Amino acid sequence: MRKISNKSRLTRQFIFAFLLFTFAFAVGSAQTETPPGPAAPKSVTVPAVKEKKLANGLTVAVVDRKASPIVTIQLLVKSGAANEPSDKAGLANLTASMLTKGTKTRSATQIAEDMEFLGGSLDTGAGWNNSVVTATVLSDKVDQAMAILSDVVLNPAFDQKELDLLKSQTLDGLTYNLKQPGFLANYVASKYSFDEHPAGGTPASLASITRDDVAAFHSKYYKSDMAVLIFTGDISLANAAASAQKAFGKWEKWSGTAGMKAEKVATDKSAGIVKRMLVIDLPNSGQASVNYVEPVYTARSSQDYYPAIVLNSVLGGGYSSRLNLEIRIKRGLSYGAGSGFAWRQNLANFSTRTQTKNESAAEVASLVIEELKKLRDTSVTSTELVPRKSVLTGNFGRGLETTNGLASAISDLYSFGIPTSELNSYMTSTNAVTDAQIRDFASANLAGGDMIIVGDYSVFKDDLAKRFPDMKIEVIKADALDLSKDSLQK
Repeated sequence: MRKISNKSRLTRQFIFAFLLFTFAFAVGSAQTETPPGPAAPKSVTVPAVKEKKLANGLTVAVVDRKASPIVTIQLLVKSGAANEPSDKAGLANLTASMLTKGTKTRSATQIAEDMEFLGGSLDTGAGWNNSVVTATVLSDKVDQAMAILSDVVLNPAFDQKELDLLKSQTLDGLTYNLKQPGFLANYVASKYSFDEHPAGGTPASLASITRDDVAAFHSKYYKSDMAVLIFTGDISLANAAASAQKAFGKWEKWSGTAGMKAEKVATDKSAGIVKRMLVIDLPNSGQASVNYVEPVYTARSSQDYYPAIVLNSVLGGGYSSRLNLEIRIKRGLSYGAGSGFAWRQNLANFSTRTQTKNESAAEVASLVIEELKKLRDTSVTSTELVPRKSVLTGNFGRGLETTNGLASAISDLYSFGIPTSELNSYMTSTNAVTDAQIRDFASANLAGGDMIIVGDYSVFKDDLAKRFPDMKIEVIKADALDLSKDSLQK
């Protein structure tokens, strides 16, 4: 065996120590260096949306993108939870969900197996503004997928056993969610702040929905001239229109008035940030949910949309947004804090959301209010504004890279009656938003809202009273809630 001399051993130890020091120095330097700023925003160009309207009024919209042999087909029906009676809340979503639970010729299992055989997917759902049915398949399977899609839309069986099972599953999920502070806050805000009903339903409304209710909603609102059939991917307008004519050419037109619930008119925004404070007392809850909520009276089709979304990106639209920076990163009071707009036809439901320890609920409420005030009273510097815009444009661009994301973006425009050319002006309009526009939007809209806190009131009661001595605090026990009553209580 070869012997290693002490001199050689010392030399190797010296070299190892030197390399280790060099590596540590490099890592330390990298950690103290200022990270590079965001690169210049990239442009995104989407091919023009081509349209053809069938004789029955069905709009066929196509973006022909041949990068991959995939096609997403999305049927948009311009009816959703806004069209259902409040005492039947959840009806639109149940109706959409029931479409894949069996038709006059296919069982739910057969529908799933037929789509699986095509190597595709089929999904349904309903929101406040619309209902959608979405299929994604290879481009040479479009006609077969369209046959299944049209079958579930035009010929649903609404089998009683399937409906009973779906209602039971939905009620089980709702019962669980109503014990979660964050969900419960949103649930209450729908009635208390937004003058709506929960789109997912209430225990009472879901229990009351019958097969006749589902069938009547489908018969009334699923009509050809209230729908848009969107194709994105490897397909031409001619082929899409031919497939649409074959599958949906006999679909009946609308023959009535939509009866969509009128949206309430604007209220006085001259008050302070918070006009009302509501506590939903959820004893022994592990955490508290702190939410600022209010309706904002600007249409999705308005140019105010862009200042609104940039403001939201600054305030609560990501990890480095102000709310998360202040509440999570600086103070460690939450795993996350954010905000968002839920758009309606002529307004938007704005909310901030944070979950924290019950002990810090009042402190977090104060922090949220301070951040809202800053949007009205202080400037957003370019060093903050440019990265927050980049988050928006980057997410938008990535979303358009898939056929499904592109179909959803087009669907959103049709839902609100916005020209599809808006796809190619999104980035320019977003990047054009100024600090002054953000302050003006905040001053005009972020006032007179509601602070809704859900948690164990006994824990934060004294601190809340101390921090808000002039605020009347309304308290409702969670087990006494009833959204069918104006008082919200049983």
